[in-house]
Amino acid sequence: MRILNKTNNIVLAEDILVADNPFKRMSGLLGRREFLKGQALLIKPCNSVHTFFMRFPIDVLFIDKNNQVVKAIPCLKPFRLTYMYLAAGSCLELPCGAIQATSTREGDTLSLE
Repeated sequence: MRILNKTNNIVLAEDILVADNPFKRMSGLLGRREFLKGQALLIKPCNSVHTFFMRFPIDVLFIDKNNQVVKAIPCLKPFRLTYMYLAAGSCLELPCGAIQATSTREGDTLSLE
């Protein structure tokens, strides 16, 4: 499974964890020591995230029901909280730098393949 930015035709991640139940959504990336290039956490449903107790910054993409990026947040530092993005139905967490490296922007369309 991989996540593709269809607008740029570039792969965002190939090692995808899906957090689609309350326990997985609540635990997310907590306890991890690192988040490697090519990895991602897809959280659904989700319209806000926090990085409390995390050890590293992350890139965050909020995605609507049409798989379009509603909000792109590069390098969200530990112990931060995002706004609530009501248009978002899911969230993709990526290693810090992935948004910039793939030129992903708000309005881009993503695809889970």
